[in-house]
Amino acid sequence: MSTSFKVTNRSFLALAVPMTLAYISTPLLGLVDTAVIGQLHDAALLGGLAVGTILFDVIGAFFYFLRAGTTGLAAQALGASNGNEMRAVLARALLLGLIGGVIVIFLQWPILSFGLPIIGGTQAVQEAAATYFAIRAFSAPFVLANYSILGWYLGLSKAGIGLLIQTFLNVTNMVLSVVFVLGFNWGIPGVAVATFIAEMLTFCLGLYLIKRELNGAPLPTFSQIIIWEKLKPMLALNRDIMIRSMVMLFAFGFFTSRSAAQGEVVLAANAVLEKFILVAAFFLDGTASAAEQVVGQAIGAKQRTAFRKALRLSIGWGFGLSFGAAMVLWLTGGVVIDLLTTHAEVRETARTFMFWAVLTPIIGTLAFQMDGIFIGATWSQDMRNSVVVSTILFLASYYLLFPIYGNDGLWFSLLVFFGARGLTLSYLCVVRERQYFGALQPASSTSG
Repeated sequence: MSTSFKVTNRSFLALAVPMTLAYISTPLLGLVDTAVIGQLHDAALLGGLAVGTILFDVIGAFFYFLRAGTTGLAAQALGASNGNEMRAVLARALLLGLIGGVIVIFLQWPILSFGLPIIGGTQAVQEAAATYFAIRAFSAPFVLANYSILGWYLGLSKAGIGLLIQTFLNVTNMVLSVVFVLGFNWGIPGVAVATFIAEMLTFCLGLYLIKRELNGAPLPTFSQIIIWEKLKPMLALNRDIMIRSMVMLFAFGFFTSRSAAQGEVVLAANAVLEKFILVAAFFLDGTASAAEQVVGQAIGAKQRTAFRKALRLSIGWGFGLSFGAAMVLWLTGGVVIDLLTTHAEVRETARTFMFWAVLTPIIGTLAFQMDGIFIGATWSQDMRNSVVVSTILFLASYYLLFPIYGNDGLWFSLLVFFGARGLTLSYLCVVRERQYFGALQPASSTSG
């Protein structure tokens, strides 16, 4: 039995605002990590942190379906009023996450051996990256389990719990990074150890919250969890979102690699400016997250009007916030650069290319919001196909422009990547809506 629900500005923002606050703490964590390493006056350490983070992000991309897919499937189960399936979705995601995390621990050295030569960098950069990654690998089971827990709560439209989980994780991580690096002088290992401890403590918090959430509700049996008809769509999501995420990581890894090829200073400057992109992206992810939750419920309840209202609100609020984010970045960018690094040449180089980073939130808005729509609807094949096309255009732009314009050409090509993703997903959204809702009578909904 499906559930009838209203989509209004107020209800949409009730989901978007807490998740905006939650997500904005994630790039702030990256800013703090960069800032504390930046105080050590070594461009190679900054570059090593950037490369090591990219390598671990590959792991996160490989298992991102545990966050995105769990949100979509849980929201659809909520829209269909299927409580037992909502609990089974969480159990399947946790099981896959813990297994995947153990595999990562055992494969950490092959990952390093394969990944470092691809990204490149000087010997000092690669040594710092290897040290960071080798420690962070042991946090993988907790990281992936936390993906599942956060995704599940978002699917249930528990944005306040999502805010609590993300804030606890990132604030704990930031405090420990400052203590371990600046207080104990542990350098790169201090940042990695801080992340490990924060992820472990957050997992413990998540288990406590789940126990309280279930409140004695019957747990799904093993036979209800291991059902091929239920595992099949989750594994299909895994395949498509994994390919999508890995291709995206390839694009950002290529950006980092081409930065490294220009020397330690350009690599460090671009790494600093990438924090601008992260801040903007996670700031806009709050509205995208709200779209995930509402669209998932609309798909589960088969309500076309709710789907369209979520689409309009996501894009409208997304563009409004993107212009605000770009303005803030433009006005405060110089100060932020100085806070992130004390290296004079890195500061000067980052200021030279800051304009491109400031444009990213505006150019990327449509892609960010469409990601939320497609995750909620679990239209994962389209997300996969869109990012493949966009990456091809990114590479074509780079090889055409970089020989002429250098680092400016590299940054412009990155904007091509963001813009192409937004446009292709927008077109596919129209196609999918007609396919899914075409034969249905639109449900009534009150606008807000």
